[in-house]
Amino acid sequence: QARLVESGGGSVQAGGSLRLSCVGDKNTYLRYCLGWFRQPPGKEREGVAVLIRSDTAFYVDSVRGRFEISRNGTAPIVELQMNNLQLEDTAIYYCAASTSTDCYNGPTRRENYKIWGQGTQVTVSS
Repeated sequence: QARLVESGGGSVQAGGSLRLSCVGDKNTYLRYCLGWFRQPPGKEREGVAVLIRSDTAFYVDSVRGRFEISRNGTAPIVELQMNNLQLEDTAIYYCAASTSTDCYNGPTRRENYKIWGQGTQVTVSS
């Protein structure tokens, strides 16, 4: 069954914007860590932006200042606004949720996340 469902991906020219949404099946995800990872073609999956305890945002350096993670309710439970997209942002973007407090000390570590969506493709072209 789908526990996290992403939407909002697409193709955009460099400098453009996209907004991703993630809808979960459990409100309890917000008690720990809920956020976004991405996997560029031929590369490892990496953390992008994470919401910790629903009120603290963490961003990887490469997207800080360009991306913003936020809540607008429980459906969707988290969104990612991506501005000034660059070629290096091209990837499959995954929503991920932690089910324990282990993520507090490592919000971008893949091993701290047990629930994943199927991903949504973001393609940035010049």
